[in-house]
Amino acid sequence: MTRITQHDIDDLFLQQLRDWDLLQLNYQAIENVKTREFAIGAARFKVQFNPARITSSAAKVDDRSIKQRPCFLCSKNRPPEQKGLPWGNDYLILVNPYPIFPRHLTIPTLRHEPQRIATRIGDMMRLACDLNDFVIFYNGPLCGASAPDHAHFQAGCKDFMPFNNDLIRNGEIHEVAACNSATLGIVTNLARTTFIIRTSDIDDGIVMFQRLYEAIPVANGVCEPMLNILCQTENGKLRIDVFPRAKHRPSYYYAAGENNILISPASVDMGGVLITPLEKDFAKITATDIKKILDEVCIDQATASLIIKRIKS
Repeated sequence: MTRITQHDIDDLFLQQLRDWDLLQLNYQAIENVKTREFAIGAARFKVQFNPARITSSAAKVDDRSIKQRPCFLCSKNRPPEQKGLPWGNDYLILVNPYPIFPRHLTIPTLRHEPQRIATRIGDMMRLACDLNDFVIFYNGPLCGASAPDHAHFQAGCKDFMPFNNDLIRNGEIHEVAACNSATLGIVTNLARTTFIIRTSDIDDGIVMFQRLYEAIPVANGVCEPMLNILCQTENGKLRIDVFPRAKHRPSYYYAAGENNILISPASVDMGGVLITPLEKDFAKITATDIKKILDEVCIDQATASLIIKRIKS
């Protein structure tokens, strides 16, 4: 299995910044990106005005639209300037040319196959161990993935998203289950319901994740539970933050006129950095809007209780 070091990642960034003009311009732009900060109870949120993310935020992910466009994660369709590092037996680490983070990676599979997490959660944890300066994240096919037809992870700088520090400082974690080295807890006081898995063993983490995964309700016709996932190392252990979702996009996304706010929440938004590709939305959004968005797209207390009941039974 091909392993990657932080030195390899540093070299990849230097090479891509040197040889790819578009990427260089977009990473220079991210240094001056505008942000606003909000507090919702014990949770903090940043809103980032990032016009380069319009393609992702406005992506059409219905089956017809997906079939009509070339897959931008397949090697034959990627820009010739985009180079990558092989990882494991089935992945390629790429620098994301439309960054949210000061360092932003996309990690697609070599094969074109659907975005699914059930058989790949172990890969996600192994990536977090190898790339321990990064948080690895997964967007479900109806939870912010702009390429739901091609399996992939992304990675960004640790501690960039407020959720990490909020959890450590203010998170009230209530234990739900334990198995060998793995524990599963729930956090409800940070504006969105989150399940937290901590483990010192990847196999134990896989077992615990599967218990949670199988307990999350799945709507008819949907391929997997709706969720976003963050995964990182923490004090020598792995931590997996799972955000079950109730809805793909909030009502603001579809509203007409002045009521419209073009936000399509994904893992980074769940982590506390909301991406607004339009400056009008960046200027007008309020804490009340953010809370309404989270209340719409995240599961409610009744669903959380159902999930816990299923896990315990």
